[in-house]
Amino acid sequence: MSNTATPSCLKDILCLEDFEAPARAFLPRPIFGYISGGVETNASLAGNRSAFSEYEFMPRVLVNTKARHMKTTLFGRTYDLPFGFPPMGATALAAFRGDDTLAKVAAELNTVMIQSGASLTPMEHVREVGPTAWFQAYLPGEPDIIVPLVERAQATGFETLVLTVDVQMAANRENNVRAGYSSPLKPTLRLAWDCMMRPRWSLGTFARTVMTHGMPHLENMGFPRIPILGNIERPRMGRDGLNWEHVELMRKIWKGNLVLKGVLSRHDVRIARESGVNGIMVSNHGGRQLDGTISPFRALPGARAEAGNMAIMMDSGIRRGTDVLKALAMGADFVFVGRPFLYAAAIAGEAGVRHGAKLLREEISRNMAMLGVSTMAEMTKDFLVPRHGAI
Repeated sequence: MSNTATPSCLKDILCLEDFEAPARAFLPRPIFGYISGGVETNASLAGNRSAFSEYEFMPRVLVNTKARHMKTTLFGRTYDLPFGFPPMGATALAAFRGDDTLAKVAAELNTVMIQSGASLTPMEHVREVGPTAWFQAYLPGEPDIIVPLVERAQATGFETLVLTVDVQMAANRENNVRAGYSSPLKPTLRLAWDCMMRPRWSLGTFARTVMTHGMPHLENMGFPRIPILGNIERPRMGRDGLNWEHVELMRKIWKGNLVLKGVLSRHDVRIARESGVNGIMVSNHGGRQLDGTISPFRALPGARAEAGNMAIMMDSGIRRGTDVLKALAMGADFVFVGRPFLYAAAIAGEAGVRHGAKLLREEISRNMAMLGVSTMAEMTKDFLVPRHGAI
């Protein structure tokens, strides 16, 4: 971890959830609304957090844990942390060079950052600054788009490709409409006012980006570059035709690790295993797609039962070290934590992300000692008890 002094804006940040309030004050309303919101009634968003309270810990005592560590192995590579940063669209709109920030800190901490296909930074650049980064793709069921994008990611040098499979349709994100967010952002008086009300973001993030790197563009979607601000319509790719045949096509041409993100059903985990997939990200898109979907935490045991040799990862709702350990106990090999680290990058750049990682790492270490475990592999379901279950 870095020995750099903590910036003053982070002095009162004591846990990941503390990043949200300063991020709300820093980001224009449309951008904060896009990041923070779920879909429709936010039932999935709320359920992702409440699911962790369904289980309590059964700690063991008088266990020597002085040599405890968090090293975790995925796809034959050992990482120093059991958590990483998931794909998040338009990261560089919220934080100056946000994709770079997350990729650099992930490499520094020897953990995983996944670049989103909806990012505003060319994949080639992110791979250069973040050698531990993976790439995530949004793809339609069209080989003419699938093949060139997969080949581009392969030529870039990514070792792991993540295909998101739970975006068959654009979700009914009413919160985006109410907050004034669209992609691309439409230049309106309302947007101008929202940006004027957040001058630190307007000058320190957006204007700085335009002056040093030009207007941000969607760079990695499989269609021509589109500026993030303008009246240009974004092409709508029909992802409702994407199916297992396309996964098998990707498996044939992709030489690295292939991961499916957005899988919840144990039956789909089994099909993925039979199709030669290397890993599954159990996810409901952070509560941003189908409202009322089962929380990934509750879906973990079924996924684990069907996984075989596949890696099982999870995102959505993790905010505490206790959440990380519960997810590992329920069957995850690794977890991803999104919104808090994007807030951290927005308000304090690399220092913010490092600080957030330090807080979460310290929570996990303390909890391991009090549970009586020294390695991630020791964190099994034996340490969990249903909240209202018998001991």
